[in-house]
Amino acid sequence: MQLRRIKRILIGFLKYLSLLFCSFVAVLPIVSCVITAFKTEEEYMQTNVMELPQSWFNLDNFVQAFERANMGKAFFHSLVILFFVLVVSVVVGTQLAYVLNRFKFPGNGLIRNLFLFASLLPGVAMQVAVYSIMHDLNFINSLPGYIIMMCGTDVISIYIYIQFFENIPESLDESAIVDGASYFKIFYRILLPLLKPAIVTSCILKGVNTYNEYYNANLYLQDKKALPTVATSLYTFVGPLGSKYNLICAGVIISLLPALVVFITCQKQIYSGLTSGAVKG
Repeated sequence: MQLRRIKRILIGFLKYLSLLFCSFVAVLPIVSCVITAFKTEEEYMQTNVMELPQSWFNLDNFVQAFERANMGKAFFHSLVILFFVLVVSVVVGTQLAYVLNRFKFPGNGLIRNLFLFASLLPGVAMQVAVYSIMHDLNFINSLPGYIIMMCGTDVISIYIYIQFFENIPESLDESAIVDGASYFKIFYRILLPLLKPAIVTSCILKGVNTYNEYYNANLYLQDKKALPTVATSLYTFVGPLGSKYNLICAGVIISLLPALVVFITCQKQIYSGLTSGAVKG
């Protein structure tokens, strides 16, 4: 009995120790980035990354990062891209999930399996074909062209909507049909408002991925001065003669603030969407 109690205590200790270690590893880069963002260039060159800055009120790095990286224009472009991508993703994804869940037709299962297969394909493996199509359509260095490419079907969002639809009883549809409502009216007036938690969850997942996208933005928006995004603007301070990490860290913090505010504001809807859209047994 004593041995079993000691074993249980030891397992609990190791569990919490591993959680503390993982938390430390996750928080350490953020703490280092915050510390570096407040250092002058001389401080950064003469001190280690975890040594505190002489002044926490030095905002010159943030001002320089915002102005020199043209982050105002970058935020505008990222906001425009984010708006159109999320609107198209929600409109297409919810309607497609509605059709796949509510209507049984030949090929329904095949379409679902094809979406699953498409999600398993690495994006890099298809870049040659995608770049060729973008080039032929004159979508290189084109903000509308980049938006169209980023509006590609989001498989994860579709599955979130499908799982949420499965928790909505079909009796709502049947009652509306008896009252003379069309399928479009049922979808937009009854089912779409009920999808709010799933829509918020999908928008957060898709929005974070679109906001942080660097590879495609760097590849297709090659004119960094005319078409910067938040992700590509930070590379203004990276060059062959060295990198200004104090300005990069200041820019990273500036770019994180909008996402942090949105997450804190919508975290209740995010958690509600994840739990409500889960499969219930």
